[in-house]
Amino acid sequence: MSEESRSQIREIDIGSEMRTSFMDYAMSIIVSRALPDVRDGLKPVHRRILYAMSELGMAPDKPYKKSARIVGEVIGKYHPHGDSAVYETMVRMAQDFSLRYMLIDGHGNFGSIDGDMAAAMRYTEARLSKIAMELLRDINKETIDFVPNYDGEEQEPAVLPARFPNLLVNGSSGIAVGMATNIPPHNMIEVINGVQQLIENPDVTPLDLMQSIKGPDFPTGGYIMGREGIKQAYATGRGSVTMRSKATIEENGNKARIIVHELPYQVNKARLIEKIAELVRDKKIDGITDLRDESDRNGMRIVIELRRDVNPNVVLNNLYKQTAMQSNFGIIMLALVNGEPKVLNLRDMLFHYLEHQKVVIRRRTEYDLRKAEARAHILEGLRIALDHLDEVIALIRGSRTTEEARDGLMQRFSLSFDQAQAILDMRLQRLTGLEREKIEEEYAELQKKIAEFKAILADERLVLNIISEELNEIKEKFGDDRRSEITIGGDSIEDEDLIPQTDVVITISHTGYIKRLPVSTYRSQRRGGKGVIGMDTKDNDFVEHLFVTNSHHYLMFFTDKGKVYRLKAYEIPDLSRTARGTPIINLIQIEQGETINAVIPVESFDSDKYLFFATKNGLVKKTPLDDYSNIRKGGLIAITLREDDDLIGVRLTDGNQSIIMGTKQGMSIHFPEQEVRAMGRSATGVKGIQLDEDDAVIDMDVVHEDNSVLIVTSKGFGKRTPVSEYRLQSRGGKGIKTLNVTPKNGPVVGLKIVREDEDLMIITASGTVIRTSMSGISLMGRNTQGVKLINIREEDEVSTLARVDKSEEQPELEEGEESSEGQETQE
Repeated sequence: MSEESRSQIREIDIGSEMRTSFMDYAMSIIVSRALPDVRDGLKPVHRRILYAMSELGMAPDKPYKKSARIVGEVIGKYHPHGDSAVYETMVRMAQDFSLRYMLIDGHGNFGSIDGDMAAAMRYTEARLSKIAMELLRDINKETIDFVPNYDGEEQEPAVLPARFPNLLVNGSSGIAVGMATNIPPHNMIEVINGVQQLIENPDVTPLDLMQSIKGPDFPTGGYIMGREGIKQAYATGRGSVTMRSKATIEENGNKARIIVHELPYQVNKARLIEKIAELVRDKKIDGITDLRDESDRNGMRIVIELRRDVNPNVVLNNLYKQTAMQSNFGIIMLALVNGEPKVLNLRDMLFHYLEHQKVVIRRRTEYDLRKAEARAHILEGLRIALDHLDEVIALIRGSRTTEEARDGLMQRFSLSFDQAQAILDMRLQRLTGLEREKIEEEYAELQKKIAEFKAILADERLVLNIISEELNEIKEKFGDDRRSEITIGGDSIEDEDLIPQTDVVITISHTGYIKRLPVSTYRSQRRGGKGVIGMDTKDNDFVEHLFVTNSHHYLMFFTDKGKVYRLKAYEIPDLSRTARGTPIINLIQIEQGETINAVIPVESFDSDKYLFFATKNGLVKKTPLDDYSNIRKGGLIAITLREDDDLIGVRLTDGNQSIIMGTKQGMSIHFPEQEVRAMGRSATGVKGIQLDEDDAVIDMDVVHEDNSVLIVTSKGFGKRTPVSEYRLQSRGGKGIKTLNVTPKNGPVVGLKIVREDEDLMIITASGTVIRTSMSGISLMGRNTQGVKLINIREEDEVSTLARVDKSEEQPELEEGEESSEGQETQE
């Protein structure tokens, strides 16, 4: 290597060079490719395409020209990148489902909402749309700056005049280096009204502007769910809106169908239909029998046929949840302000646009003023010539050359070079009287315009008035109705909003099968009836829990390991009366070997309420209900159990009630709840009752005055005893006898505080259910064995029981009448 070559080598730290080079690249991407300018809402490639088409004379009133010609012009003069990038950008500006107001009028196949690609550029044709001309209007009046193109041989606009707020009207999206923008499209009328609101009140806030600009307005229509996301985006520049398809439910005989008319912005219709079909195939959505696309030139129409036994509202809601029929649009209002990327709120965007328009109007007015003054200057010379016509003619005739004549005119009449040249260029017909009048009229008109232009340049209020008037013209010409409907309420609708609030029966078997039934499934029967089959139990399974709740309430599942899980009642499958049910492990994530020992319904998690726990070994605990408000899918510790202990009961209390506990051998204790202090979720508890060695707590309940204590035994015996016979005792004692347990009636299986206006539902281990009026159960003393409540087989026994509110529309059967076992009763 020569010495000269060595002298040209520079040692550079590679880390420093990488940082410098990457920053240069990043800034190039940010400024020259990915982000729109806040003034005209365009990225460089969009601006170059529109300007190139304008220079080619491709106005809306001119014939279409091949897209390949446009792409070639753009690449050759302004945009040194791939032809596909330019053509794809151009195609998007011609799609009515991509831009709210199309900037290019395309002729040919420019793609579809199904994701079909546009035809090759050699087949399609295009020209500027009418509204695009408003972005380019007055570009030749020196309203904006021009900069050299990539090779310095051409000039291109640094920004377009943009006679309407294109950044908000058509939106923009792009990913730069370390930042991204995602601005939704808006309605032209609303945005222009917002600009005028800002003109009238410069101190207007983003939320004030929402009086004019209601929210995004997507070209594909659909619903926008709620306004909170819109408010956040307009106030801070970042937010998220939930978009939802517009769908209707049509009745077709005894079946229903869902018709989808509009989709969320940027959702591919063909992929959506494929996704729905996939969910149906995988049985993640139930009830859809047919799916077809009937869209045509008149509009979109996706038909979803449903099975006759499904609720179409629930199917539709599942489609919203599991498909792109409901999508989120993450708003990031980031744009270039003076060449720097900034996140802008709604007012900022309109403010910068308005400032740009002030510059455009001033520069246009200055241009018009210069032209008017130049023309007036010429007319002043012509007027002088007409006033001295004979002398001017003689001077010109006496001159040997044009230069001599021009110099003579300039000296004789104190004219400028341009004035003298204009006189020499004047045609003889201008010497007629009529032409002289026209010159005078034109001169007078120019003087008025010059005064007007100077007034505009001296008064910003006049500039704003012009902006307002011209925006009104555009609004009248291009404004249209809003397409996206903004709904009132939350950003999302849960299943429960589509499910009526009804009382339901929840049953859970010993082996963990759960199902939901309407209360009306069971008819009220007299004491001693055989009952009806309420669940098809198999393999020695039996119903362990049965309770009544509202379909919208939470169900809290407490297990033998002291954990709690949560579901909404409507999330339990609604099955037939004789169905076995759904394995509960499919609904909640209980661990292997864990069994449900207590279930209670809760409407809401209030801080002034408590959960009162009782265990098999006689321990009790009280914990505030709001400690359980955030139950994870994997469950939560509800109580810490000692070895060989089980959770047998949980009740909801207000902290000031009294508790009664019953044991298998017929003992009970009644004590004030205040004797148990509030403890944390993981606490073990304190002693509630002292048990004999072979005894165990089977149930507990909250005592209410004027009610009675119901006791039911394993062999179907039971009785009611007035609460007054159970005196208050101190917590932790042995208690008093509540039932005389004998081999005939069997051990106690349930203890409940009941009212006479309730019904009792009893269920046996074999799955037989009977519903009977509480008033039909005899009132007896504490130390008695009770009467027969249900006839059960010798090998069967009572499993559990529940209180049920009386249903007025279900009359009791006549005395002695009973339902046949295994036969379904009719409503």
